[in-house]
Amino acid sequence: MTIAEYTDRYINNYKNYKDYWNYEDGCILTGCIKLFEATGDRKYCDFVLNYLSSVLSENGIILNYDHRKHSTDSFNSGRSLLFAYHMTGLEKYRNAIMFLLEKIKEYPRTCDGSFIHKSIYPGQVWLDGLYMLQPFYASCIKEFGDGNFDDIAKQFRNVRSTMYSAAKKLYCHGYDSDRIQPWADSESGCSEGFWLRAIGWYLMALVDTADAIGDPENDCYRLLKELFLEAAAGITGYSDSHSGLFYQVVDHPEDSRNYTETSGSLMISYALMKSVHLGFSTDSTYKDISRNIFSSVLKEKLIDGRSGLTLTDICCSAGLGPGIQRNGTPEYYFSELVVSDDPKGVGAFMMAHAEILNDDRINGGNTHET
Repeated sequence: MTIAEYTDRYINNYKNYKDYWNYEDGCILTGCIKLFEATGDRKYCDFVLNYLSSVLSENGIILNYDHRKHSTDSFNSGRSLLFAYHMTGLEKYRNAIMFLLEKIKEYPRTCDGSFIHKSIYPGQVWLDGLYMLQPFYASCIKEFGDGNFDDIAKQFRNVRSTMYSAAKKLYCHGYDSDRIQPWADSESGCSEGFWLRAIGWYLMALVDTADAIGDPENDCYRLLKELFLEAAAGITGYSDSHSGLFYQVVDHPEDSRNYTETSGSLMISYALMKSVHLGFSTDSTYKDISRNIFSSVLKEKLIDGRSGLTLTDICCSAGLGPGIQRNGTPEYYFSELVVSDDPKGVGAFMMAHAEILNDDRINGGNTHET
């Protein structure tokens, strides 16, 4: 079975991850968009449009939107609306985009101006939320002129000033601006552990937001490039010496409970290759690292069984709180369920594959098939 056959089977059998508008479906939608852009194969575009037709009314109401809560997770799938609007020009997609943009305008913030992660986590910023919201926000600002890139720059600066460990050269998962959560350090407000997928979300947020801005001379774009190069230099120093993959708890490879986690590793592969295509890096180092990660995933994580290929070793979910739940320690991240073929991993797989296909096309290389 080839990569394309695995992807085909996955999307042909895909069921919405939740019964409401959610970020997990958004990962698969973005993966399909990236593969459509890389290959021109209409099946990926059709998947996105068919999905949206099932959750959107003819006048652009998101039928399964959860109005009960504010959540950065609610914006990741918004990128598929922008894609559909560009592909079709239909006003219903624009209406849905405008609805989400209005939600951003009224979205709760911390005292220093950052979007909170969710309404059930007041005062908190998680790396996850930057990926969920900022690329969509930047795309809306560029396309509709509603908002400004300075707001985005401020939020990334806030994260750098509060959540970056200079000693580890890594970002923590979350930050409590009120410093009252059980998992938050009383002085810094930061969570303890360095969770791989959170860092993967962050790296993808940087390159995708910069790509949405699209202007290397823009001050926010320059900031995102600077932050990316710093963060990439940090995380790449923690790769497994054998496989080049990265551990669930990044800085504890020696722990017998740790494992090389697939979704976060693929996010790094995607972000590194994307950064090369954006011109962030002028040598081949990050391109080589990206390809090595993807090749190791094909070799070690994409397992051929009776029913075909299965993408393994994906952390099902991880978070912080509420209350004393999910305390952000390495032990907590070790305890989370490990699954296969989860959309957070498969979406990242599709994105990384698409970016490598783009590189093959640019440089005349061979595509990755198995």
